Amino acid sequence: MNIVILAAGQGKRMKSALPKVLQPLAGKPLLEHVLETAISLTKAAQPVVVIGHGAQYVNAFLSDLANRNPRFKAIKTVLQKEQKGTGHALLQTLTKLNKDLPTLVLYGDVPLTTKDTLQSLIRLADGVRAKQSALGLLTQNMENPKGYGRIVRDQDGAVSAIVEEKDASPSIKAIHEINTGIMVLPSESLSKWLKSLKTKNAQGEYYLTDVIAMAVRDGVPIRTSQAKNEYEILGVNSRDQLAALERQIQRQRAAALLESGVTLFDPERIDIRGELSCGQDVWIDVGCVFEGRVHLAAGVRIGPYCVLKDTQIATNTQVGAFTHIDGAQIGAEARVGPYARIRPGTILANEVHIGNFVEVKNTKISAQSKANHLAYVGDSIVGARVNIGAGTITCNYDGVNKHQTIIEDDVFIGSDTQLVAPVKVGKGATLGAGTTLTKDAPAGKLTVSRAKQVSLDWQRPIKIKPKSSKVKK
Repeated sequence: MNIVILAAGQGKRMKSALPKVLQPLAGKPLLEHVLETAISLTKAAQPVVVIGHGAQYVNAFLSDLANRNPRFKAIKTVLQKEQKGTGHALLQTLTKLNKDLPTLVLYGDVPLTTKDTLQSLIRLADGVRAKQSALGLLTQNMENPKGYGRIVRDQDGAVSAIVEEKDASPSIKAIHEINTGIMVLPSESLSKWLKSLKTKNAQGEYYLTDVIAMAVRDGVPIRTSQAKNEYEILGVNSRDQLAALERQIQRQRAAALLESGVTLFDPERIDIRGELSCGQDVWIDVGCVFEGRVHLAAGVRIGPYCVLKDTQIATNTQVGAFTHIDGAQIGAEARVGPYARIRPGTILANEVHIGNFVEVKNTKISAQSKANHLAYVGDSIVGARVNIGAGTITCNYDGVNKHQTIIEDDVFIGSDTQLVAPVKVGKGATLGAGTTLTKDAPAGKLTVSRAKQVSLDWQRPIKIKPKSSKVKK
């Protein structure tokens, strides 16, 4: 089938320089959610996206999306230079459509419509080949239909028209069946209908919904179906609506985790802005955020208010509160945090301990090594069973280039040590507290670099009281 996604609107109520369809929902732009669903409908899908407001930003997003995922390379775009309504938007796509195939119309700001709902609509329309002149329409019965066009039916229950709320009489506004805007149209008839649209309405726009009355006039049967869940047809026009959908999608994801056996201390306080997969007996405390692709193996426990992005954590590892982990691989039985920061390129082996206020960046740390307090380890290779004392830093940046520090197995590094890279600490070496290491430390020896301690006779200064400013009588 042809798939058209209308994504040209400005979204004035968002009060944002970013086009509405690029506003983020669960870590991805609204439009990306719609595209993923569209692509999933058929392997041959080549969606046509109608762009308009902020076209340069939408084009840049689509280009990046295609680079990240080859499935999206087939996407085409059509520019609607002036936003004159949904009918006018669809009119711009006619040269891109195969008239022998039906056309599915979706919206870039309606992100949660499911594949199952769309497939039901398509089946209901019986494949809707153009020559069959049939039309499938997704409607919804809503307790509060305010803001939506109403479905008008004749005495036999057949759809006769769609009336937008701004053009509706009180009796029409009392109807609770609304138009979602999502429809499957016979493309050959669609071309004729779109070219016949008029702007005689309250908004002075070309309404796509007017083709329903044209279909009735032409004797085209209209078949309707409804989504299983009301949230599937909700669009985003304001920050409030965006926030409501964010909570909805997070509830769905939390429910899926609970169903799979994950323990969530509070399902209302978790944010998954990407893909989170979990093994058996994973525990996640409150306030955690997961971005990109995160995998937690069996027995992993995540403390409160942690942020994990593009990270894999092996079995039975514990992550303490307020820890940030980005682009890392963490082994089994490890301990990270609280208040630790693990940056991209970090690989921690089994039973590694990274403690509070420790930052690790682009570093490989082998099994059973520890940096338990107040340390920075960057651009380094750290061996097994290494102890990195409190206040230790690897000085990896000379102001222009980054340099590597190598710390071999069984090294003990005393507190408040600076390792000025490039530098190597040999196996079994000990660095005394307060050492500034600028040359390689030999294996098995104690290396100390500090000023000689002296004690002097010395009088501590005392505070001099200011003279009184009073005038003597």
